[in-house]
This record gives sequence, structure tokens and C-alpha cells, in this order.
Amino acid sequence: MKIFKALACATAVAAVTLSSTLAGAAGYPERSITMIVPFSAGGPTDTVARLVAESMSKDLGQQIIIENVGGAGGTLGAGRVANADGDGYTLLLHHIGMATSATLYRKLAYNTLGAFEYVGLVTDVPMTIVTRKDMEAKDLKGLIEFAKANKDKVTVANAGIGAASHLCGMMFMSAIQTPLVTVPYKGTGPAMTDLLGGQVDIMCDQTTNTTKQIQGGTIKAYAVTSPKRLDVMKDVPTAVEGGLPGFEVGIWHGIYAPKGTPTEVTERLSKALKVALKDANVSARFAELGTVPSSESDATPAALKAKLEGEIARWKPVIEGAGQYAD
Repeated sequence: MKIFKALACATAVAAVTLSSTLAGAAGYPERSITMIVPFSAGGPTDTVARLVAESMSKDLGQQIIIENVGGAGGTLGAGRVANADGDGYTLLLHHIGMATSATLYRKLAYNTLGAFEYVGLVTDVPMTIVTRKDMEAKDLKGLIEFAKANKDKVTVANAGIGAASHLCGMMFMSAIQTPLVTVPYKGTGPAMTDLLGGQVDIMCDQTTNTTKQIQGGTIKAYAVTSPKRLDVMKDVPTAVEGGLPGFEVGIWHGIYAPKGTPTEVTERLSKALKVALKDANVSARFAELGTVPSSESDATPAALKAKLEGEIARWKPVIEGAGQYAD
């Protein structure tokens, strides 16, 4: 009899909890939402997040507050969201590092494919291969020849282990089959500062961080990693045109919620994301930064889930081949 009473009590509690959750989802959102950006303020991912969050807030009727939780290649911020309540009031906007960290880090405080729910893809930002402005090489082919001939001296800057610039730098070295001197920084800002000052030679980073510097002539651009040239820098060839077959990589961004977030909530967030990506101001600002909003079909939970799974599989051999792991 006691067993039946215990089961009945447990069932009643579960029913009340489910009812409460569904009721909360129906009225969502009822207060402000925190969106965690796992990198420092002012960086390329932070720029994307703030543009999208502002527009999503209008559709949701509640403010989305950006909180920068940098460190450990984005895994600290991701871990914060993985451990948050699944009520839709804590979100994560992360880039391709969400996929690569699954292999790059030997120990993660969360299961990448098991700790999150999905909202949708935001944008896929092309990368640029850039150098100090007084680099001797005239084109990408010449840059590759220079790098190979001076492999023990040529320095490649990045914003830290797991950053987009680190990943692209690894792919560049893999593509030219030449290890170069890697110089990690604590963020995109200081890495770019040293490139501007000529303290380092090469950097491979997102257009959201390099476009203005390229247009201003303060750094030298050799290639974009997109399938075709970009409207904002039509004179810069693609990496494929420059002599790197198959070198196409974009730093995609997606929005996630903690595991257990109700489907009604993730679908509502996905709807707000689609509205934001159609916002003329968002599209215009993205265009200035050399990227475009994700399509309506990609701004969905299913599309982001498929993207993450595919990218984990794609980057695993690249990272294992480079042998650059983080603890």
C-alpha cells in the first residue's frame, strides 16, 4: 500500500511540474532573457549577438541582455548555459567552436550533443587570410611560398585556443602542409593590435573583425574563404582562386538553450530569430561586415542540430591531425 501511495504522490508531483512548465511556456517570455556570449565584448561573435538580440527583443516583447563569459575557448560560457535552468531565460550564442571544442578539449564540463536544445543558425561568417600591411608577398601563392621558406620564423596570430582564428590558422597550416609559429592571444583585440603593429605576420579571422581594417589599408588581405568573392571586398580573391583547392570555411553561429527547455519555448525563440534575420537593419549591418543572415530554413532547431553534428565530424580529423589539444 505504501508503495502505491508513493507512486501516486510521485505521479502527482510530476503532473504538477509538467503543468507548471507548460503554463510557463505558454506565457513565455514574461521577463528579460540573458544571452551568454562565450567571448569578450567587442569581438566578432559579440557583434553578431548584439545585432540579433536587439531585433529579437522587439519581437519577443522582452529585452535580451548580452552577458560576456569569456575563457577556455568559449567552453566556460557554454558550460554556464549547460548548467542553467531549462526555462528559456538563459541562452547561448556560440560559433563553430561549439563543434570543435568537442574534440579540441580533452575534458569538457558538459556533453556537447547532450546538454543543449537548439534554436537555430544565425549567420555563416567568411574568414580572411590577412597579414601585416608590409608583407612582401604579392598574392596568396607568394604568401604560401614565403611561409614555407621561413616556417621557423613566420608567426600566425590567433585569439586563443578554440577561437575562430585558431581554427582557421590550423586549417591554413594543414592546407599548405607546413607548421608555422603559432602565437595565441587572450582575445581578438590584442591579436589584431599586434598584427596592425607588425609584431606578427599572419592571421586568419572573420570578416566581422577584419573588413574595416582591410578597407582602411592597415592590414593586407590575401584571400577570403567563401565560395565566391565578397561584395565588400571584390578585389580580394577566394582562397581557391589563390591556390588552395577546397579551402572554404565559414564561422557559423547558432543559438542554444539548456537541455530540457520546452519545445514551445525553443520554437518561439526560433520564430523571433527568423524575424530578426529579416530585419533590414540586421541585413545591412551584416552586409557591411561581409556576411549575410541565415535563411529561414536554417534558422530552425533541426538545422542547427544537423549542422553541429556534421561539423563535429568534419573538424575531428583536422584537430587530431594538428595535435593541438587543450586541457
